Amino acid sequence: MIGSETLMAVYSMTGYASAQSKPPRQVDEGVALASPGKRLGVELRSVNSRFLDIAFRLPDELRSCEPALREKLAAKLKRGKIELRAALDTTEQDPVCEPSTRLLQRLNSLQDHVKAWLPNATALSVADVLRLSNAPAAVGEHLPKELLALADQTLKALLAAREREGARLAAMLLGHLDQLHALVEQAEPLIPQLVAQQRQRFLDRWNDAMQVGDNGVSSDMAHERALTEATAFAIRIDVAEELTRLRSHLQEIKRLIQQGGDIGKRLDFLIQELHREANTLGSKSAALELTHISVDMKVLIEQMREQVQNIE
Repeated sequence: MIGSETLMAVYSMTGYASAQSKPPRQVDEGVALASPGKRLGVELRSVNSRFLDIAFRLPDELRSCEPALREKLAAKLKRGKIELRAALDTTEQDPVCEPSTRLLQRLNSLQDHVKAWLPNATALSVADVLRLSNAPAAVGEHLPKELLALADQTLKALLAAREREGARLAAMLLGHLDQLHALVEQAEPLIPQLVAQQRQRFLDRWNDAMQVGDNGVSSDMAHERALTEATAFAIRIDVAEELTRLRSHLQEIKRLIQQGGDIGKRLDFLIQELHREANTLGSKSAALELTHISVDMKVLIEQMREQVQNIE
């Protein structure tokens, strides 16, 4: 039972989300678009990683937003390799912006100033004027606000995608836990029977050996020594402790999954412990049936290990 702990979702580290600004000259929640004729797009990609690794691919005019974007992502994401891409796409059929009168006057004034000091400087061509009129500086002062608003929207969608994938992973892990519990239940009744069988088999072989040879040892002493050796061997093949620890690890994994939250690293550790106990169970096995159970356990645990690597 989880008790009074607050239950949280299980999040995968794998996900994708994207968002685009609305068509030009529209307003989204009071934030104007960057500039007529341009649409801003944001993508977030996430894959598994041991730590939080954030990378950005931004146009030059958006570089100043990187610290604010990093702060937003780090506040919501704990682990994973995250890549945020932002791009400005031209939505008009004619991507060339018509220079305003004010801009032309400004360029002419700057050209006169330069020529006053550098008479041999080449005059501005039409291509130069059009290039300068479409420069990133003309994008607009609202672009950073729009980018941050779209980043919030995209991050929310990414979290929802990671939560949906996490729910699928949690369901798969719980199903594997049920199968492992069933295997433990199959193995437990075998232990006393196997120990008794091996103990009796050891005594029978010892008695056969004593009847064949004559080494001067009394039958009582031989029987006592055989009993001691058989008991020691029975202890070595007794896997009751391994089954107890397996059951304990399974219960803890189920509790963590039901609790949710930042559980990936703890699950990874417990999966390693499960694999260790299943290996020991197989190495101490004295019966083919128990060996098969150990192999089935390791197959399930390996499948769980692969999926746990994706949990935040």
